Amino acid sequence: MMALDWNPDLTATFRHRLVKTLAELGGDNGPCEERATCPDMWELDNGDLAVIGRDCTEAYEGRLPEGVGVGDGERLVVVPGAVARTFKAVLS
Repeated sequence: MMALDWNPDLTATFRHRLVKTLAELGGDNGPCEERATCPDMWELDNGDLAVIGRDCTEAYEGRLPEGVGVGDGERLVVVPGAVARTFKAVLS
C-alpha cells in the first residue's frame, strides 16, 4: 500500500459549516462562550474539512487501536456525538 503524502493547504478558507451547533441541537451550551468556542466542523474552499474539538491526544496515547497512530503535527480531536451525527447526515 502506498503512503498518502498529504499536507493541508494553509491558504484555504472556510466555505461553510457542516454541522449544527450545540445550541441548535438543544444541548447545554454552557461550555461554549458566546458560541464562538464550540465544537464545529467546516468544509474549506478546497474541499478539505476542518474540525474544532477538544485535543485528547495525550489521554488516548497508548490506548489507540492496533494500526492507528497520531503522527508528528497531528492531534486526536474529540467532538460531541450529537454534533458528529449531524456531520454524517451532510456527507451521506
